Amino acid sequence: MDNAQDKLKLKFGLVGKNISYSFSRGYFADKFKNENLPHSYVNFDIESIDELKDIIKNTSNLKGLNVTIPYKEEVIPLLDKLNKRAKKIGAVNTIKVKKDKLIGFNTDYNGFKNSLKPHLKKHHKNALILGTGGASKAIAHALKKFSIKYHYVSRTKKEGVTYTYSELTEDIITSFQIIINCTPIGTFPNINECPDIPYDGITDKHILYDLIYNPEETKFLNCGKIKGATIINGLEMLKLQAEKSWEIWNK
Repeated sequence: MDNAQDKLKLKFGLVGKNISYSFSRGYFADKFKNENLPHSYVNFDIESIDELKDIIKNTSNLKGLNVTIPYKEEVIPLLDKLNKRAKKIGAVNTIKVKKDKLIGFNTDYNGFKNSLKPHLKKHHKNALILGTGGASKAIAHALKKFSIKYHYVSRTKKEGVTYTYSELTEDIITSFQIIINCTPIGTFPNINECPDIPYDGITDKHILYDLIYNPEETKFLNCGKIKGATIINGLEMLKLQAEKSWEIWNK
């Protein structure tokens, strides 16, 4: 009987670096408690993505993993298979463990797309993506699905980057009606920091979207609110991507 119960106790977790603050662990702990499920969800805080092999080897009943900063792209070579969307995006935030095979998915895409959709209006045609990390790739893919043109902003000029922060002007900001912060700038405890953009170019026609959820209203979002912009934090996206991960693990 105990063995049968143990088989029902599945393990899930989050792979990342410096992730003690993680949303996912608390979210799934609450979910398992509320739905009376015997499963557990743990943080695998690792210094190198190479440690993933040991996690897989040493964790019994492991059914699925979420992946966060800085491993969403680095994890790909360690996977046995990528689903079509994750392959197109080039970043993975969800892994399904199936018969010792690791299959990569991207649920950031679903979370962002479905949390942005209710706020879109006809004039939202152009977007700036601040940052070029793994999450930004899912955001770009979702914008493409909405036929919204996007450009990347980064600290340095590199392939795929249209603007550096120092090149942004008020006119440029005014002409991009959606601005998405995919950087960690402004995350707790550094709540007085924000991306270095000309906020005077923001109008009430803008959407400012911050992938950060702690604090609830970052300085980036507050600067947008002062200008009358629609502001969205990352909480709804996180909830939606978590539920999509759960769906994938249980298919």
